[in-house]
Amino acid sequence: MNIVSYPNAKVNLGLRIIEKRPDGFHNLETLFVPTGLCDILEIVTSNIFSIKHYGLTYSLPDANPEEDLCVRAYRLLQRDYDLPPVEIHLYKKIPVGAGLGGGSADAAFTLKSLNSLFKLNLSDEALASYAARLGSDCPFFVYNKPMFGEGRGEILTPYQAPWIDDLFGEKPRYKIETRTFPIHVSTAEAYRGVRPSLQGRGLKNLLSLPIEQWKGTIVNDFEESVFGKYPQLALAKQRLYDEGAVFALMSGSGSSIFGIFPY
Repeated sequence: MNIVSYPNAKVNLGLRIIEKRPDGFHNLETLFVPTGLCDILEIVTSNIFSIKHYGLTYSLPDANPEEDLCVRAYRLLQRDYDLPPVEIHLYKKIPVGAGLGGGSADAAFTLKSLNSLFKLNLSDEALASYAARLGSDCPFFVYNKPMFGEGRGEILTPYQAPWIDDLFGEKPRYKIETRTFPIHVSTAEAYRGVRPSLQGRGLKNLLSLPIEQWKGTIVNDFEESVFGKYPQLALAKQRLYDEGAVFALMSGSGSSIFGIFPY
C-alpha cells in the first residue's frame, strides 16, 4: 500500500511578535494561508523503516535521520498506534530556511498520510495536537486553510473576511506570487533581532480591511532586523510593488518575499 500527497508552502499575512514567554518562546499573532509551491511525499508500507530524500538538500542536527521531521512524525504515531514499518520518499521543492514552512508541512502531511494509510480515524484536532509537538506552525498544515494563529502559532482559529474569496474563491481577483533567494535565515537568529511589543495586538482587526489597504498597515515584525542584515530582501520587496503588487511582505522569519497581484 502507498499514499502520495503534496505538502504545500504557506505565507504569513502579517506577523506580530507580542511578548517573550517564560518558556523562552514568543507569543505572536499571524494569519497563515496556503500557497501553491509543493513538495512530494510518498509513504509505502515496507518490511524495514527508511526515508529517502530527493530534490533540494537540507542538513539535520548531527546528520541524524531521526531528527528529520517526517521521521519524528512517524515515531509519534508509531509509539501510540504500533505502526508497521514504512518507506518515506520525500522530494523537496520548497526552499529550506525561507519562511515558507516546508519542513512543517512535510511533518503534518506525514501525520495525515499515516492516518489515512492505516485508517487510524484521528480527527483534525487530534492530528493538530500531534503536530504541535513537532513545531509551532505544523498544526496549520493539518487544516491547510486560512487560520489565525496565536500563542506560539499553534493556537488556531478559522479566519473569514470578505477578501478571502478574492484570493481563494472560485473566481479569485488576486494571486500570491512568492520569490525565494539563496539566503537561509535562522528562525532563532530572526527572533534575537525582534522587539516584542504588546502594541502588536490587533492584527485580526486590521486584516478585515480590503487587501488594497494593507500596504503600510499589515506588517511583519521580523522585517526590520532581517532587512537590516540582508538589504537585498528589502529591495526585492520594493521590486514587487514596482511590478504591480498591491501588497508585499516577507513570509515568516524570511527569506521569502511574496506579493499579492491582480489577475
